Amino acid sequence: RGGTDPDTGLDCSGFVQVVFKDAIGMLLPRTAREQSEVGAVIDRQELKAGDLVFFNTMRRAFSHVGIYLGDNRFMHAPRSGAEIRIEDMRESYWINRYNGARRLLAR
Repeated sequence: RGGTDPDTGLDCSGFVQVVFKDAIGMLLPRTAREQSEVGAVIDRQELKAGDLVFFNTMRRAFSHVGIYLGDNRFMHAPRSGAEIRIEDMRESYWINRYNGARRLLAR
């Protein structure tokens, strides 16, 4: 179901995997749920660019992940094969599905 190949399409966690591997050589687990168990738990008010943000989009906690960009925006792959999108976390869809955030990078 998921996508881990940038040429054929990435799902949300595959996108996060590729970005962190290519940018800093960090290897992350495969699924959003597994990625939610890595790094330090942080409050929404403490979000910084590069943090992972998690959402319940499939009636399961931590079923979707994106990369926080700052100013309440995050980047994600909506589904395998779809274009990468930037979303506003203040939209009701994301507010109602927000599960938490993790910081993987020391600052």
